[in-house]
Amino acid sequence: MKVFIEPENKEIKLTGKTKTVLGLLNKLNLRPTQALVIRNGQLLTPDRRLYPDDNIIIRPVISRG
Repeated sequence: MKVFIEPENKEIKLTGKTKTVLGLLNKLNLRPTQALVIRNGQLLTPDRRLYPDDNIIIRPVISRG
């Protein structure tokens, strides 16, 4: 699975048994409220299943208020 972290334009290749969005966020030390997870232009909820051939975009959510 390829994970692109924006806006840093950082790419990470993950192998292993990351099965859900929540599992991916845990590996990246992020909470579900701290980042948007996107696959094929769709936002994913923490319970969504991930697959080894997925290309995932992670966009951290930052409050600027």
